[in-house]
Amino acid sequence: MARCLTKEGGRDHHARAFSIWLAEGGIKSGLTLGQTYELGCNIIEDPVHVHDLHARILHLMGLDHTKLTYRFHGRDFRLTDVAGNVIQEILA
Repeated sequence: MARCLTKEGGRDHHARAFSIWLAEGGIKSGLTLGQTYELGCNIIEDPVHVHDLHARILHLMGLDHTKLTYRFHGRDFRLTDVAGNVIQEILA
């Protein structure tokens, strides 16, 4: 049986792919965005970074992800770091 292995031979625990179920709040119903190969370890189509997902959720809540910051050790951080694009494909 094939597995998702790191270069060192250990399990990667699907660190490069995730799935999430979203409903209501301006999300298209019945939409599947992105695809992994059959074992679900690597993305083969339409990758979405977790920062993009966070940016989208914040946008749907009426918040600008570029302005939402928190201070830690004297530095302002964003949930979406310096990345994050609002994913237009999932808008209803």
